[in-house]
Amino acid sequence: MISKSYANLLDLANGNFPAMEEPRRKMISRTMTVPGVLTELDDDQARSVSSDAPSTVMADRLIVVANQLPIKATRKIDDNGESSWSFTWDENSLYKHIKDGLPDEMEVIYVGSLRADIDLNEQDDVSQILLERFKCVPAFLPPDVLDKYYHGFCKQHLWPLFHYRLPFSASHGGRFDRSLWEAYVAANKIFSQKVIEVINPDDDYVWIHDYHLMVLPSFLRRHFNRLRMGFFLHSPFPSSEIYRTLPVREEIIKSLLNADLLGFHTFDYARHFLSCCSRMLGLEYQSKRGYIGLEYYGRTIGIKIMPSGIHMGQMESILRQPEKQTRVHELQQQFQGKTILLGVDDLDTFKGVNLKVLAMEQMLKSHRSWIGRAILIQILNPARGKGRHVEEIEAEIRTSTERINQELGIPGSNYNPIILIDTPLSLTEKAAYYTISEAAIVTAIRDGMNLTPYEYIVCRQGISGSDSSNSPQKSMLVVSEFVGCSPSLSGAIRVNPWNVDATSEAMYEAISTSDLEKQMRHEKHYKYVSSHEVSYWSRSFFQDLERTCVEHFRRRCWGIGLSFGFRVVALDPMFRKLTSGAIVAAYEHAQNRAILLDYDGTVMPQSSIDKRPSHEVISIFKKLCNDPKNTVFVVSGRGREDLAKWFAPCEKLGIAAEHGYFIRWPGEKEWETCAQGMNFGWMQMAEPVMRLYTDATDGSYIERKESALVWHHQDADPGFGSAQAKEMLDHLESVLANEPVVVKSGQYIVEVKPQGVTKGLVAEKIFSSMFKKERRADFVLCVGDDRSDEDMFVMIGDAIKGGVILNVNNRSVFACTVGQKPSRAEYYLDDTVEVMNMIENLGDVSVSEDEEEESEDDGSES
Repeated sequence: MISKSYANLLDLANGNFPAMEEPRRKMISRTMTVPGVLTELDDDQARSVSSDAPSTVMADRLIVVANQLPIKATRKIDDNGESSWSFTWDENSLYKHIKDGLPDEMEVIYVGSLRADIDLNEQDDVSQILLERFKCVPAFLPPDVLDKYYHGFCKQHLWPLFHYRLPFSASHGGRFDRSLWEAYVAANKIFSQKVIEVINPDDDYVWIHDYHLMVLPSFLRRHFNRLRMGFFLHSPFPSSEIYRTLPVREEIIKSLLNADLLGFHTFDYARHFLSCCSRMLGLEYQSKRGYIGLEYYGRTIGIKIMPSGIHMGQMESILRQPEKQTRVHELQQQFQGKTILLGVDDLDTFKGVNLKVLAMEQMLKSHRSWIGRAILIQILNPARGKGRHVEEIEAEIRTSTERINQELGIPGSNYNPIILIDTPLSLTEKAAYYTISEAAIVTAIRDGMNLTPYEYIVCRQGISGSDSSNSPQKSMLVVSEFVGCSPSLSGAIRVNPWNVDATSEAMYEAISTSDLEKQMRHEKHYKYVSSHEVSYWSRSFFQDLERTCVEHFRRRCWGIGLSFGFRVVALDPMFRKLTSGAIVAAYEHAQNRAILLDYDGTVMPQSSIDKRPSHEVISIFKKLCNDPKNTVFVVSGRGREDLAKWFAPCEKLGIAAEHGYFIRWPGEKEWETCAQGMNFGWMQMAEPVMRLYTDATDGSYIERKESALVWHHQDADPGFGSAQAKEMLDHLESVLANEPVVVKSGQYIVEVKPQGVTKGLVAEKIFSSMFKKERRADFVLCVGDDRSDEDMFVMIGDAIKGGVILNVNNRSVFACTVGQKPSRAEYYLDDTVEVMNMIENLGDVSVSEDEEEESEDDGSES
């Protein structure tokens, strides 16, 4: 039955899980041993395995995980009538050729399912054979899981959605079926179990492929915090408007973010993914030295943009085969005097085959001289999915073809303008058709990579030194702009396949262009295809995976979160949580304490609408301020009027407003200004610029402070607000280039403020003042949550080096950030609740110290 841990992972309230029973059987022996990994995987967090476990091998290995193994399985019957399985490599599988780009000494293990129905009692033997002979680990999915996982969730939900098709009605694509999602998760869990059987987390890399396994990273990351893991998507990734309609959108995105490197064929696909991360999770990417990265709980997830290629050696081997040469001569005789346009497509609704057929009709009608001379040969590969839509598109193609052949064919001459080939062809047979074709036509309305144009280019190039008829050295391509290979084929004629007229003219241009032009385009394409083959793609991806994971074993990692909200936090080894035990002990022994607290996000939650401090907060601050050993400051970006009014009951509290432009020292009424007599004429220059962007950006507004102007865009559209902020930053820097101000961007803000005004300067003034009064701080607590607070953390380190702060035994200074994230601070607290609990404990210590002193005074008087 479904395990309790599976229910935990899904976190579904309804509890309606399908009964997916799988008889218990012996699992294959592991090739490697991982201390602590159990045979039956349980997802309970308490039993997850950290990759701190020692490794049993030294050499790195790569585990390639895909929906299907690069293996062909056939059942043979011997002379005695007994059947047995025969296995061979599938040379047409992209995954099989991945190792060509890896170091020779690197071992590659494959995990995936088989394209064969293996009986339950044969599965152990088959597993052993595949592991020993091919280093393949098969994942056997129960029939009910397989059907719902592959033909259900993958083909009915993910495949259409990723190709921009929404389920408009129950009869057109179907509404979301949660049982299919549950089967998808169950299948991914089975794949994870197979990976865990053979993995060495310290030494192995894992490379997961395609949309079938998008939640697998979460399963693996739950067990191995430091596992080096990449994921490559071989299909399009839709725009955020399309993707966000998926009910399980966050579960999939968050799972993908558990990988270390995410690969996409084109920048468009990567951009759409990054847009989803921004709109759904508030994550912004950064580009540095040509690499794109996402910061996610201290981990940097790399984004790789690299189209895959073909295997040149395999293609050249096919071109040398005698049967290929023979077939070429047969086709040349069959179509002598004809100009061939070729289409090779899978039979599905996204390949645009019928649009291509209609474009051919339009081309012949517009350029009638080509009737009798031009032929479109359309090869239909078997459909990968099943259902009514496949039958409908096939019927539509046949109806159009029959009508056009009847209308434009020439009776008696055996000429039909369109020839459909729907029988399965080998790659050798296809290569013969590629070789005789003047142009290849790809009109998919949405597609992933599509390597058909690459194969066509190589076949047109032929083999050096062979028959000249086999090496025309010229070619033409008509390629849909919605295909992944389109950006890399700069010499192709790009078309919008929906525009039948434009596509027909592109087809005419492809066959009527001069030979010299065809040769130049061909040379350009062949140079790219031959240098960007599959080994180049796999080598480039693996090198980036190595680079992205280089600090995995230097940083401290631990997992947090339940279900698909699970993620790994990676932090510097010196970064640790601030505990009451450590800070209270230092607090009790100190004589001169400095406590500096940010307000928003530190004392007051960012999500609070009412920003005024509660009575409890005021009470805690009073306790701290009434202790004569304490110097307590609130250091905030807020204006002085609000802070002075809110903290009026705390007379001994110091306040630094507007990041320290205004300072009010403890016990005083007057405010000290950072830069006396400063001219604020720059505000009259900056405010009109900000107003211009505010009017154009719905949801944005201007906050006017006494010393600064702040433009907020947290309520604007994330993409547009971010773009407007970048544009405004450049605009303001240009306008205010000669003014004594600083223009900075922060989290959903652009701020203009006077130069030299930072929280770090405030901290320096406070510590220097204490030092001059011979009250050198021997205890420091500084807590903040955003970038502006980092200046204080840096300054504290400088003050310790300069002797202004006394760090007793290196245990009396506590620079602390709110939230587990990269910071200059050495400590963290999770949220504002923990911050208030911490300072409340310190306040209680101060009160108890006062009571003890009073008790001692009473005793001496008596």
